[in-house]
Amino acid sequence: MTRSIVVSFALGLLAACGPSIGSSEYQPGGACRPGKVAACYDGQEGTAGVGPCQQGTSTCTDQGVWGPCMGEVLPTAENCSDRIDNNCNGVVDEDVDADHDGFTTCGVPGVVAGDCCDSTECSRPELVNPGAFDAAGNNLDDDCDGKVDNTLTACDQGLASNSGQPLDYARGIDLCQMTTQAEKKWGVINAELTLANGTGAPATQSHAIRPRFGTGVTPRGGASLILLSTGAAAGKGDHNPDYQDFQDVVMPGNDTQSGFPQDFLAANGGRLPNAPGCAAPDGNQAMDPVMLTLTIRVPTNARSFKLQTNFFSSEYPEYTCSKFNDFFVVLLDSAYAGPNPNPSDKNLAFYQPMGSTQKYPVGVNLASGNTGLFTQCVNGRIGCSAGGSGSITTCKGTDQLAGTGFDTDAWGECNSNSLEGGGTGWLQTSGNVKPGEVIKLRIAIWDTSDHILDSIAAIDAFEWSVDLAEPGTVIY
Repeated sequence: MTRSIVVSFALGLLAACGPSIGSSEYQPGGACRPGKVAACYDGQEGTAGVGPCQQGTSTCTDQGVWGPCMGEVLPTAENCSDRIDNNCNGVVDEDVDADHDGFTTCGVPGVVAGDCCDSTECSRPELVNPGAFDAAGNNLDDDCDGKVDNTLTACDQGLASNSGQPLDYARGIDLCQMTTQAEKKWGVINAELTLANGTGAPATQSHAIRPRFGTGVTPRGGASLILLSTGAAAGKGDHNPDYQDFQDVVMPGNDTQSGFPQDFLAANGGRLPNAPGCAAPDGNQAMDPVMLTLTIRVPTNARSFKLQTNFFSSEYPEYTCSKFNDFFVVLLDSAYAGPNPNPSDKNLAFYQPMGSTQKYPVGVNLASGNTGLFTQCVNGRIGCSAGGSGSITTCKGTDQLAGTGFDTDAWGECNSNSLEGGGTGWLQTSGNVKPGEVIKLRIAIWDTSDHILDSIAAIDAFEWSVDLAEPGTVIY
């Protein structure tokens, strides 16, 4: 049986049907003579007249275009027990994996669902199965759950702000589907909250799930976002954990420490990377660290993911481009190998200006060199308490600092109108993955060289994509 695909697919996007047959006159949406009637069929070529599938008829409308194909019977998922060739491929109740995507037409009852498109039911069967994610807007049941375009995005309501359940933090960034190592469906297999080296428990105040941060930072997806902090994961007036001033010297940081992520450190020659022209961090310990590690099975039709991040630091402006800068990383462990490779040190939280070989780790040092990615701040001098003489002109406003604590007046810290801190504004971080693999995603923040002058990162809106991405971080 020969099947031809006449719909163009851009990097894996699916189309619902194959070519129409039965009449050289009928073309869906094509021009015609009003009142003309023609045979039509919107299923895959070669399936009409097989099993229950049959052609229909279309009538040309008064507007001179072909109307819907009426009376046609198209291929559907194989029932496996009704003795009918539902998918019209010439075989009755077959339990095979014709498209070699790891899922058979019947599946295993109670263990894994059957593949609703294994051969003739749609035009790209290898990308439709119970292990896929339901890509929004393509009018397809990608994941074979019987519903079209029902991507799960509402699982972060009613979560406790001080939850000690790591899986709640996956839900907080809109990763809604959970799975196990044994199951074939995509989803979060495991979640952990640790120190930066993957061991030990972080301070309870270092992480939180919030409906907002301050008054200007609201969720980018669902009802909640998560906060990771080298101090308290809270804005003014927040509780569980309670707000603590980010420059408080009496109660510095969260008073924990650990080694750095060893693979990240080794990939950078045993030293933490830094923004071009800025002083290298001191010491070999991550101060006040917290890390969320997510083990995730990738959907069989996903080629990349993205999430949104927003970094704030009280080291701005006076300690910008100094050895004291806090670190924020998004480390991806993936077997992906292909175009647009992921960074060799696994960290997706970096910015690389177009046409440049220089990289800026996401953090307060984005304010140095006027990269344009540090925008929630007051323009003026930076680095004045660390011997620096630089300045920044790319600040666009302070609305996302409102109510966070970073908006507190700090007159005289480099500038007469200085505030207690600044931030990047919302950024988008992306990475590429291998369909169906199990990845690890480690999101961490820590202080370097000291325990004081705290930072915080808001993370939200995790999304899969059927397209490849350009790994790294850009303005959202």
